[in-house]
Order: sequence, then structure tokens, then C-alpha cells
Amino acid sequence: MTNHIVLFEPEIPANTGNIARTCAATDTHLHLIEPLGFKTDDKHLKRAGLDYWNAVDITYHASLDDFMAYLGDQRLYLVTKFAHHIYSDIDFGNNDQDQDIFLMFGKETTGLPEDFMRAHEDQCIRIPMDDTHVRSLNLSNCAALVIYEVQRQQAFNQLELTHHYENDKLD
Repeated sequence: MTNHIVLFEPEIPANTGNIARTCAATDTHLHLIEPLGFKTDDKHLKRAGLDYWNAVDITYHASLDDFMAYLGDQRLYLVTKFAHHIYSDIDFGNNDQDQDIFLMFGKETTGLPEDFMRAHEDQCIRIPMDDTHVRSLNLSNCAALVIYEVQRQQAFNQLELTHHYENDKLD
């Protein structure tokens, strides 16, 4: 089983770079659905991902339809403020080991297409927030928050729970 983060038409290179770094840290496959709002050689994208790009498994999809054809019958969740289900109420841990989990996030300015969300309403999940104060949360923060909940429920499968560093400050 593999976890996946899917970005629908991302627009801000620093967000995508930060998400790529999170993917490297969590062994999460990154999917980018075109068109992108930047070039993948953008200096801000590279800086946000620092030197982790070689550790990220990235797949590009020409369109949402192409991605959906690629997805097949895998588990897809749409992360959106319009959802009726809270992300932490979903059971990501009790999963058929042959079925991957895909977490899709919309573009920073407009989110996911409304008709697409309506067609997949039961798969929409929300991060609780006080909507009277902000329109939305930062995309890279949302991706990190949700993928770490998935990983927590999966007992941080294949991630290091502890690590000893050569100059470990706590040894």
C-alpha cells in the first residue's frame, strides 16, 4: 500500500515545493495534475523542496480525466472546506493492503471543481477551522496535516520513529 498526495492544478511553487518535501519525509507519492501555475524548474519550487527532489516519486497527469483513469478503484479522498466529514473521522488504518490511498487537494485560488466534488461528495473530507476568521488554510499545511493523520493511523508504517544523529543533541 502506498499513500499519495494529489495536487489539482497547483499555482504557487513554494506550496508544491513544501508538499514535495513532506512527501519525501513520509514516503508519499506526489501527483501533479496539469496545467501547473509554474514551471517545475522554478527557483521558488526548488528552494522550498531544497535538496529532496530526488527522493520524491512524482507523476504528472495532463488533466483530471487522465488522473481519474490512472486512479482506477483506489481509495480517493478530496480535501475541501466544503466537506461534511472530518478528515480525522476517516479510518485510514483499516485498509486493504492492495489498495492505495489518494488525498486530493485543489488549487490555491479556487479549490477543486464543484461538479467533481459533487460527483464524489461521500469522499470529501474537511479540516475543522473557524470559517469566520479565514477563507482557507495554507495548502502545504493542509497536506502535511492530513498525510500525518493517515500515517498515524497506519502506525507510521515504514517511517523512523526514532533516529540517532551523529551530533544528537539529546544523547
